[in-house]
Amino acid sequence: MDRILLGTAQNSNGALTIVALAEEAGVPRNALTQRHLDPKNDFYAQVRARGHMPDSEVRLRTQIVKLKELRREDARELKQLQTDVEHLVRAVNQLTAHNRQLRNALSQPGSPVRALPTPTSLL
Repeated sequence: MDRILLGTAQNSNGALTIVALAEEAGVPRNALTQRHLDPKNDFYAQVRARGHMPDSEVRLRTQIVKLKELRREDARELKQLQTDVEHLVRAVNQLTAHNRQLRNALSQPGSPVRALPTPTSLL
């Protein structure tokens, strides 16, 4: 731990991570993350005491910023889709009303409205 904190790591890349700490100590990573939590917690406490943030926390904070931006974009897209649905519902209602008027006019004798031939009636 001291070699990493002093910047003189010999067996790892010297990053402020548990992976680097485990490599430096010559132990498996899960030994620090699952069985022996005190060295991990002490390491992170010393990193914070020196005014640094552990690399894992930096990565997580960066990911949080990206996720918040994606969430804002999704909210904007959802709002636009809801607006589009409202417009489409209005258009369908207007077309339905217009279609009803045309069908009523078609059923009236002497109406100028004529039905277009359908593909089956052309045969």
